[in-house]
Amino acid sequence: MDSAVDKIIEYINQVDSFGYLLIGANLFLLIFAKVILKAVYHQPEKVSNFSRKVMIFRALNLLIILAYGYFRFFQDKQNKTLLIHVIAVLAVIYFAYLSMHITHGFLVRYYGKEREVNDVKRFVSTYQTRLLSIFSNLFIAVIALISIIRLLGFDSVLEAGGVIGIIGVFLALTSSIWAPDIFHGLIILNSDMLTEGDVIQFNDGELVYGLVYKTKVFHTVILNIPNNHRIMIRNSKLRDFTVHNLSKFASARGLRESLSFKISYDTSIDAVEDLFLTVYDAAKIDNGIYLEPQYDLEFGVKETGDHAVEWVFYYFTKEVDKLLLTRQRLLQLMLKTSIEKNISLSTPVTINNLTPAIDIRELDLVENKDQ
Repeated sequence: MDSAVDKIIEYINQVDSFGYLLIGANLFLLIFAKVILKAVYHQPEKVSNFSRKVMIFRALNLLIILAYGYFRFFQDKQNKTLLIHVIAVLAVIYFAYLSMHITHGFLVRYYGKEREVNDVKRFVSTYQTRLLSIFSNLFIAVIALISIIRLLGFDSVLEAGGVIGIIGVFLALTSSIWAPDIFHGLIILNSDMLTEGDVIQFNDGELVYGLVYKTKVFHTVILNIPNNHRIMIRNSKLRDFTVHNLSKFASARGLRESLSFKISYDTSIDAVEDLFLTVYDAAKIDNGIYLEPQYDLEFGVKETGDHAVEWVFYYFTKEVDKLLLTRQRLLQLMLKTSIEKNISLSTPVTINNLTPAIDIRELDLVENKDQ
């Protein structure tokens, strides 16, 4: 036991002032990583993306401490230069990564827009913040790359240029993969047609009704409202769709929605009008139906078909994220009221169209008997 304590004391005595400063700074950043990143991003701790960032920062801090301890206590004294180079490279990567995130958080905080996304208020990226973030990240990455090249011993211009050239060739060969999404993402932000927090509709093989949760550099994250899950779509692919932004109203009244009902010709116009007015009056005082009660009801005949009259019922709403709930509650209220007023919402069968077909079959049977 005493030998182990003596060994620890011996290791502690070997640590110089630089080591204390290095270990202390990294322990401080490791412990308070969550607090620092929360102040930068203003995100809740339960978000998976936030937790991943905290883990990356803490892993880099721990890696720097372990690298220092290994090369300081378990390597020969001649490898001190290697110790310094490894720690310096890790430190450059760490501080470059930290600087990118702090700069992005600063730009979004002071130049972004404050929006309510999924009932949480936060600052969202705009065209200006995204463009400034790309340039700032590029500048920080170039500075970090040059520093790492110098630390690794590539002092000559030819050697440094060769390393940068290899990285440049790699980026050029892969530009067709990542560059279009960056440009399309900038176009989406610049158009201001898709902002985080907007409710949209588009067809990707099936009709998708969702909320724009996050517009990132390469892709856009959409929260599927009916199924309550997230969808990731590349920015270049998203611009190929015809996207309906339900949050961008054409007037101050809000989104104009409609419900269609096929009612028999036997039902009078006055009875249909009374049905719609009764439903609308009940909907205006129902807290579970999100419509604009200050506007008058609009309804009319959409089509006079062979089987029934198709009536359309219009209403305005500004709570587009609760559009499905409002539609379901209105349909339920319409069904309940129609039963009370003895008005059927089912499509009647056209008997008159079936009669000629029966007569033709009977004639065919008569002709076959005669033959």
